[in-house]
Order: sequence, then C-alpha cells, then structure tokens
Amino acid sequence: MFPPICAPATPLFPAAIHVVRVSGQDLRTRLRPLLNLPEPRRAALRRMSWGDFQERALVLFFPAPASYTGEDVVEFQLHGNPLLTRRFLEHLGTLGIRLAEPGEFTRRALLHGKQDLLEVEALGDLLSAATDAQLRMAQARAGQVPAWLKAAKATIIPWLARAEGAVDYGEDEGISLDLDALKRDFRPLLQQFHVEQTRSAAARWLRDGITLALVGRPNAGKSTLFNALAGEDRAIVTAHPGTTRDVLEVRCEWAGLPLVLFDTAGLRRANDPVERLGVERVAPVLERVDLVLHLEPASDPKPDEALLAHLEPFRAKVMDVYTFSDVASAEGIAISAATGDLTALEKALKARFLGDQAPEACLGALATQRQRELLDDMVAQVEMLLGLPSESPAEVVASLLQGLWELWARLTGEDRAESALDHLFTGFCLGK
Repeated sequence: MFPPICAPATPLFPAAIHVVRVSGQDLRTRLRPLLNLPEPRRAALRRMSWGDFQERALVLFFPAPASYTGEDVVEFQLHGNPLLTRRFLEHLGTLGIRLAEPGEFTRRALLHGKQDLLEVEALGDLLSAATDAQLRMAQARAGQVPAWLKAAKATIIPWLARAEGAVDYGEDEGISLDLDALKRDFRPLLQQFHVEQTRSAAARWLRDGITLALVGRPNAGKSTLFNALAGEDRAIVTAHPGTTRDVLEVRCEWAGLPLVLFDTAGLRRANDPVERLGVERVAPVLERVDLVLHLEPASDPKPDEALLAHLEPFRAKVMDVYTFSDVASAEGIAISAATGDLTALEKALKARFLGDQAPEACLGALATQRQRELLDDMVAQVEMLLGLPSESPAEVVASLLQGLWELWARLTGEDRAESALDHLFTGFCLGK
C-alpha cells in the first residue's frame, strides 16, 4: 500500500483559485478531522479550519478505483493565495499525507493500470509541447494502445502459448507447432512493423523539432529567410553586409514542421572585432544542429572558398539553397524569401526529415527514442523468426516468441507474464 500524497495541481502564483490534489487509500477516514467528504463526483462547498486558519473550498471526491490514480482522490479548490495553499499543504502533512514527488500521481496511475506506458509518455510530451505540431502529436498518441500494436499482440500471444505448450506438454497433450503457418501469420505483421518504422522515423522530428542553421556569405539572404520562417521580424535586414553580428535563435512552426532556427553572422574575414566574434560563434552552432542551410544568391552563385572551408567538416548535413530566385534562376533548391516563394525548401525539408510524408500522416506514431529502439528490436526479432528453418525445434521458436512478447510488453508497460499465462491456460486443454 502506498502512503497518501498531496500536491498543488496549479502554480502557486496569486490567482482566482488554487487546486490541491490528494491521492491515497481510505481518504474519507484520513481527512475526517478536517472535513466530511461530499458524495462521489459531486462538487460541494466545505468549511475547513486548522490551527489559526480557515477556508471555504469547493471539494470533489473520486473514490477508488474509478479515479485518475486508481486510489481515492480528493481535489480541493482553494482561494488562490499562495500562502494559504502552503499552510493547507502543511496541515495535510500533519494528517499523514506527504508531498508528492514529481510525476508521482501519474506513476501511481500507471502502477494501478489506469494508464499504459505509451499514454504516460504522451502526457509528458503534451505538457512540454511548444508548437501546434507537437501538441497534435502528443494528443494523437494519448489514449489507448494503437490498433496495430493490439493486432500484433493478437498475433503473438496465441503462437507464444502454442510454442510454450509444445515445449512443456507437446508429447503428453499432442500439441504441435506448425512453423510454416506461424510464418504466414507473421509476414503481414512484419510489413506493418516496417510501415510503423517509417512513420516513427518521421514522427521523431515532429516531436523533438528540427534545428536549422542559416549560413552564407554576407547579404546572402539569411536574415530575410530567418524572418520568413519565423513569421516575424526577428533579424535586422539591410543592404549593408555584416548586419548580423551574433547568432540569433527562435523556435517556431513552419509548414507543419517544428523548427529551431539559428541565423548566423555572414562567414567572411571580418575586420570589425564584434563581427569577428560573431563569426567565431558559428562553428559550435553548426556542430549541434540537424541541418545547415547554405544560402547562395542565385544571381551570384560563384563558390566562396573561405566559406566552403568553414562548412567542410559538416558537409554531410549541409543543404545548398539558392536565394533571390525572383531576380535570377538557379537549379536545385531555389527560393525567394522576399516574395514568400519557399515551396522548394518546404519540399526539400519534408523529403529529408519526413520521407515525403505529410505531418498529419505521422500522427499517433511512436516517437520517443525508447519507443523507436524497441520497435527496431521487435522488427529484428520477427525477422529472425521468419528466417528459421522449417525443422527448427519448438524451444528455439518459443524463445524468439518470448523475446518478442517481452519487447511488446516493455513498449506498452503491460504485464507480459500474466497475459501469457492467461492465454496459455485458457487456450489449450493441458489436462490440469
């Protein structure tokens, strides 16, 4: 049994109300010295007094197990004075209700089966989303286990039960294992896994954001493009070379892509000490970004040897972009930030990071590094299964299926042992 916990569910700033949440076993008894709880799920005003303080609060009671955490949960809506809320939390401590650790309410929801691991991770992404695209991604992954993962479970479990039955009871109960039939069932599963790998690779960028550095010689159009992508005038644009003296950074969403943009000083030999310092700060930025956009004026595309030397260590992540396409034509990715013609850049970025998928096609895909790595491991496990010779012993098949099921359970947080046993003992007559 977990000890009861409490925490403010709203920031402790002056406000109209503050919400304090309590979770634990038998809270009706625990809180009786302070108040009589209202009927379940019916808000009621309650007068409370403790020490030298008193409060009139709106109270909601959610009895176990039908609550967020699976335990009794009580929410207090107090007047929004930070000092009052702190004194109330201190008094809850005297009733044996300690302050919760970060994320402890959601941890208990996971442990009590109220949420699965994927839903918990989606909640974390929802709370940290900084763009509309990231918000949509998090919301699409909230809720139940994706249908394709449920279908995978429906394929894995019966075969795991049969394989384990063949190993333990095959001779006594006549349980056989048809590996060719297993392969027929698992080939469509592998195809679905490959589809999800593609979606997952793209979803990663929508979740984490894409970091872009704009580089080029002075007056290559970096600041104009920076402002166009950011949707606001963040960088000063003039005809005088060397206007940008420092690295500018902005987070934004453009064409459905969450971006972190860096506008850098023009790369050239600078006599001005301030401009020279700005040029020196470019290299660390180039090391950390996902992509470097090398801007070259379409009207004057001759190579700049000094600039190319700066970019050489990062050549694998450099994309050449020709600017001012409204005044001169160029092959490749040609844009005009001044006129708003950025179609070629949008196509190039989506091809590189999303595999030409629309951002909407990636909604609901596995996106965290943990999820993507487990999906890759599941693919490898299925490929090993499909590569087994037809005469492989049941022990080998069972071992691979156990590994696959363990990966599935780690991905979702489900109790693999309990689920496997349920199917094992209900799916076959083992004479026991």
